[in-house]
Amino acid sequence: MEKFQRNERIAILIKMLSDSPCKIFTLGDFTEMFGSAKSTISEDIDIIQNLVAKFDLGMIKTISGASGGVTYIPSVSREKTVGILESLCGELSRKERILPGGFLYMLDIIYDPQKVSDIGRIFAGRFYSKNVDYIVTMETRGIPLAFITAKYLNVPLIIVRHSNEATDGASVNTSYVSGSSKKIQTMVLSLKALRRNSRLLFIDDFMKGGGTAKGIIELAREFGCEVVGIGVLIETAQPAKKLVDNYFSLLVLNGVDEDKGIIDIKPGSCLV
Repeated sequence: MEKFQRNERIAILIKMLSDSPCKIFTLGDFTEMFGSAKSTISEDIDIIQNLVAKFDLGMIKTISGASGGVTYIPSVSREKTVGILESLCGELSRKERILPGGFLYMLDIIYDPQKVSDIGRIFAGRFYSKNVDYIVTMETRGIPLAFITAKYLNVPLIIVRHSNEATDGASVNTSYVSGSSKKIQTMVLSLKALRRNSRLLFIDDFMKGGGTAKGIIELAREFGCEVVGIGVLIETAQPAKKLVDNYFSLLVLNGVDEDKGIIDIKPGSCLV
């Protein structure tokens, strides 16, 4: 078997771990691949662990025991999180983003691969310990945020729709009251989409009253599942009392003054 130098092993290990975040690799996987002793691979992992921590690239976690191994957890330090959120606030505060009716244009943020990647890493670092089985979101604007979070947590993405399609098969429908419009809307999810007793993480782009999040919680109960976390990009300051508790927001929109061209948006509960 070809012998690999340490720098070669480290390069390959970093590539494999970063390409499959939250996947547990056993030391046996690597010893067989490189033809090296477990002690040698352990030394390589220690070097990678220090490098990842030094450059704030996430976290390398080692798991002891017969079923243990090593895994890469995408995460962001508090200092880096502050920089990311302040940058987002700066971009979202531009008066050109104000739409008629006092709405805020944010699609370019949601569909920017680098910005979405940063946001997904923040969510992944926050919710990794929840041991979620699925990421859930509503169609359509929350999909990019939910998708990248699902990638970083290495779990499937479930998209709840407002209407069913023939390809869904039998579905569960539930009604909920939108916290923003106060209108009754419908959520639909195929019976084949979720395993019972699963742990769900709901990710969305925007929260005003929390009606959508509450609807997701109620829909999850219909499947015998539990929503163990809620992450949103932006929440509005008002109403202060949402329909759900224990959610995690990156930014808080205090208000939009359409006449003066002022958007008041600040980092949210993630820095508390």
